[in-house]
Amino acid sequence: MAYNPMAAYGTNKVTTATPAELTLMLYEGAIKFCNIAKAAMEKGDIEKANINIQKARNIIVELQTTLNFDYPVAKDFDVIYTFIFDRMIAANVSKDPAVVEEILVQLRELRDVWRQVMKTARV
Repeated sequence: MAYNPMAAYGTNKVTTATPAELTLMLYEGAIKFCNIAKAAMEKGDIEKANINIQKARNIIVELQTTLNFDYPVAKDFDVIYTFIFDRMIAANVSKDPAVVEEILVQLRELRDVWRQVMKTARV
């Protein structure tokens, strides 16, 4: 197997990231997959849309299952993640790019808030 420097960089980036950085990467990944799904829906590529919505849903599941309910704010994130997950199901069933855009707005807000938390906490 040939050495792939991009793959090595990606692996190294994940394995050396802090938990806060990993959370940010998950938000970025969900946004990326939703953008791909939205573009695929607009082009009528149902299979590509489905695959990428599923990838984004898997990220939301990961974020939700790793919540620490010792902190009260986890309940709020749980509600948000459940809402996003449900909207992803609706988007995948309807293949409506407008629903994906609605999801993207939520994900971008979460990502931006998380970035601010990281700056404030200097994590």
